Formats: sequence, structure tokens, C-alpha cells
Amino acid sequence: MTTSVQSSTAGNAAAATTAAASQLSATQDRFLTLLVTQLKNQDPLNPMDNSQVTSQMAQLSTVSGINQLNATVQALSASMTSAQSLQATSMIGHAVLVPGNEIAMAKGSANAAVELSQAEDNVTVKISDAKGNVVRTLQLGAQKAGIADFQWDGKDESGTTLADGAYTYTASAVQGSTKSTPTSLTYGLVNNVSLTSGVAQLNVGNLGDVALDAVRRIL
Repeated sequence: MTTSVQSSTAGNAAAATTAAASQLSATQDRFLTLLVTQLKNQDPLNPMDNSQVTSQMAQLSTVSGINQLNATVQALSASMTSAQSLQATSMIGHAVLVPGNEIAMAKGSANAAVELSQAEDNVTVKISDAKGNVVRTLQLGAQKAGIADFQWDGKDESGTTLADGAYTYTASAVQGSTKSTPTSLTYGLVNNVSLTSGVAQLNVGNLGDVALDAVRRIL
């Protein structure tokens, strides 16, 4: 996987550099052809001013500089993509915390988290089964801004331990009289990495493809 990602990004960088060089060469050829034609067909009694030639050469230099800058930026972007891809492949087999409202219970326990943009007086989590029925409500109390972890003991409101499996949850928060909806976060296992339009995507089981910048935590 790492080798294929490296080859892909390196190939993209080489292609971008080659294309930029080809475009620059074509631009220079067209300019020189036009300049030679102008010199051949100029009026001998009224020849081109040296300042005109100098001005046109300066324009070509500017265009060449811009094309070279574009090629450098493209190569740098491809290099950054390669580094990002390598970083992503190192996450294969690791659990990550990403946006999502799933909470998987195994052996009578489940973990998830919410992300808060500000401190809240109280955060409430409602856990539902596959049919959408709320089976447990958790009061997390006051929480600071950032990621707030919580654990569910796998029991419903009556204290009965429920079956292992996939559940979902919703979270709400209140500060004074103002209500808000925190971002739900869930844990998943990274199975593989793919490149989509030059961007590294993590395949996180049932959660599907997740962008690298969406990862909040790596275990």
C-alpha cells in the first residue's frame, strides 16, 4: 500500500513538472518565432526601437518566471500529498476518533465522544437501538470546550444489560438558557487508505471513507 501511494504521488508530481516545462517551452518558441518575424518584416527606414525588443523580452521573462513558479508550487503540492499519504498509511490497523453518531458496544461497554465549541453547563447523550428507540440517557454534566469522552456501561434505563452490537446516539448541550448541538464523534478501525482526487482518504469500516483532516484522535 505504501509503495503504491508513493508511486502514484511521485508520478503525479513528475507529470505536473513535465507539463509545465512543455508549456513553457511552447510559449518561448511562439515568442521567438513572432519576434524573428517582426524583425524580418520591419521597415528598414523605421526599424524597431531597442526599447520595444527589451520590453518584449521582459514580458517573456515574466511569463517564464510565472510558469516556473507554477511548476514549483505544483511539485511542492505533490510532495505534500505524498507526505500526507505516507502519514495516512501508518494509521492502518489503528482506531481513530472521527465525526459520526455510531457507538459500538462490545462486552457490555462502549465508548464515544462529543466535540464542544464552547464550555457547556450540561451535556446530554441519548443512546438508541437499531429501531431508533432511546434505551439510555446519560447526563455528562458540565464540560469544557473541546472533546468530551464518555462511556456507556451497556445498560438500559432499568439496569438491564443490552446485547452487544451497533447503537447510535445524539447529543445536546445547554449553557444558561442557550441550547446547542455538539458534534458527535465515534471510534472506528482504519482498514486501508485510498487517494481520491489527490487527497488521502481513510476507509474506516462501516463509517466509509473519511478525510485525513477529519481525524480527531488516533489510538
